[in-house]
Amino acid sequence: MFFYNLCHFYFSILKVSAVSTSKTGKHGHAKCNFTAIDIFTGKKYEDIIPSTHTAHIPNVVRKEYSLVDISADGFVTLMDEDANCREDVRLPEWPDNFAREIKAAFATGKSYGVTLMSAMGHDQIVSLKEELEKAEKA
Repeated sequence: MFFYNLCHFYFSILKVSAVSTSKTGKHGHAKCNFTAIDIFTGKKYEDIIPSTHTAHIPNVVRKEYSLVDISADGFVTLMDEDANCREDVRLPEWPDNFAREIKAAFATGKSYGVTLMSAMGHDQIVSLKEELEKAEKA
């Protein structure tokens, strides 16, 4: 389950890791205690909201791309299955050293694929894997 939280005037996309509820209090509303992790930074958040309130759920999309190039300014060129290219995605800042790992893997000359997670206008590479050659797939 995902939801977003307005925090410090920016939106965080959070994955709920635990939910607990309390009994109704003197005002007649039960409370839900959410523990969640930001899917792009790994930061942990906690929030308590009345059980009658609505939690907004963002549309989170995962898509596979081939890694075509990495520019000197940290942008990557990605190509999908339909040969559409994207050049507007930066190397990830989190987790630490993941961008360095992607650069090192790309420098070997092998073909790599990445998984791009997108939500609420934010795109981030979340995984890297070596692609099999077409001859090996057949």
